[in-house]
Amino acid sequence: MGKKFSIWHRVAAVFGAAGVGLGAYGAHVFKPQNPIYKEVWQTASLYHLVHSAALLASPVMKHPNIFGVLVTAGIITFSGTSYTVAYLEDRKYGFLAPLGGLSFVAAWGSLLF
Repeated sequence: MGKKFSIWHRVAAVFGAAGVGLGAYGAHVFKPQNPIYKEVWQTASLYHLVHSAALLASPVMKHPNIFGVLVTAGIITFSGTSYTVAYLEDRKYGFLAPLGGLSFVAAWGSLLF
């Protein structure tokens, strides 16, 4: 049988597949009335994919669950909120994005300990 994968590999696989799909949607289908929202979508997609890839390294870290949970929370709150803002073309839905950014910072900071 094959090697058993960490839960974080599975989470990374789901988020990575979703990130590629959402990135493709943003590049080829998404046509907002205000072009600034195209940039918001691209930023959401970039952070989504970069942090999905970072999740792959979780199992080899000293505190894999802390890093994994913080990155997962960041993807959901930062990228998810940014996708919502872009899709609805309304910044009032962006109130959680700073918490997602803070989750990303905390995740990377957790590597110091």
